[in-house]
Amino acid sequence: MLTAEGCRARRQRLWESLNPPPDADYLLLSDPIHLMYLANFWVDPISLGAGFPGYLLVRNDGHAKLLHDNRLPASVADAHVDEHRKIMWYDGQSPGRGPRQLACLADVNPMRGGLHIHDRPGDPYAATVIQALARLRRRKDPDEVELLRRCMRATEAGHAWARANIAPGMTELEVYGGVHAACVKAAGRPVVVYGDFAVSPGPERRGGAPTDRVLQAGDMFILDYSVVIACYRSDFTNTLVVGREPTPDQQRLYDACMAAMASGEAALRADAACQTVYDAVCAGFARYGLAEQFPHHAGHGLGLTHPEAPFIVRHSDETLLAGDVVTLEPGLYIAGIGGIRIEHNYLVTPSGYERLSNHIIALK
Repeated sequence: MLTAEGCRARRQRLWESLNPPPDADYLLLSDPIHLMYLANFWVDPISLGAGFPGYLLVRNDGHAKLLHDNRLPASVADAHVDEHRKIMWYDGQSPGRGPRQLACLADVNPMRGGLHIHDRPGDPYAATVIQALARLRRRKDPDEVELLRRCMRATEAGHAWARANIAPGMTELEVYGGVHAACVKAAGRPVVVYGDFAVSPGPERRGGAPTDRVLQAGDMFILDYSVVIACYRSDFTNTLVVGREPTPDQQRLYDACMAAMASGEAALRADAACQTVYDAVCAGFARYGLAEQFPHHAGHGLGLTHPEAPFIVRHSDETLLAGDVVTLEPGLYIAGIGGIRIEHNYLVTPSGYERLSNHIIALK
């Protein structure tokens, strides 16, 4: 999980970056993304408390106070704060005190003159706080990268299971079930697994949630999914030809995607324009005469949300920063052949990149 040192440093950077500063000497934050980033506070989604709120009070002297429902799971104890305040909602012996959100807020007012939740849309200061945090989140700290690596090791286990087990006659849902089980085993804990588990016959279906569709020999099956641990997540892809060797046309699509990925990787480095990386991916496709068949972004940022800045797209105006974690995901979807997408995750460095995902990309 995130470290206490990392959380303290991020809280300090937040205060230093706020312009203009708030009227008060505190910030009260409620967005789960911000609470994880600044305090390692997360509510295990596989728990009784899933979806219930917490609030982080951060003073300008660095003191951090966490306010949360008394019924939240054990993950709350891992929060890196100076003070916990549990708000009693239900003790299992007496009637509850009503909606958890109201119970938490009713007794919290640092200024006793009107409560401000500074990252809630509608608050006059929300835009300043949200934009400052979004800028800070671009450059991943070492503890964030380590947590992302944990997500990726679990994701790799799911890809390995699929390569070993996918077969004609299975349904998309059965593939999802096997992948999910492999990810949970590798992570050593319940995890959220979401994404594309879909046969792609071409442009009419480029992905999607798993269904009861039965896989046929020769189908191109796109596995583009994320594993979520403590709000951080992976996102990488392989496409498999089900039950037989790829046709020459399928192999050509694969070769073109691999060329596009290699071309994009050669352009990845801090201070590179995202437009330059996008153009490089397209140039890889152009060598196969397929640049006009590439229909979506070439990649995006990754971390606490998916996707997040920067966005490697046509007409981009962003620049890569050292510390960005990004994807590259070239794809082609051709009627009568099928759809393919491949993807890796990268940590951008001053001289290039470190590839964070290590799954095998292959059609078989």
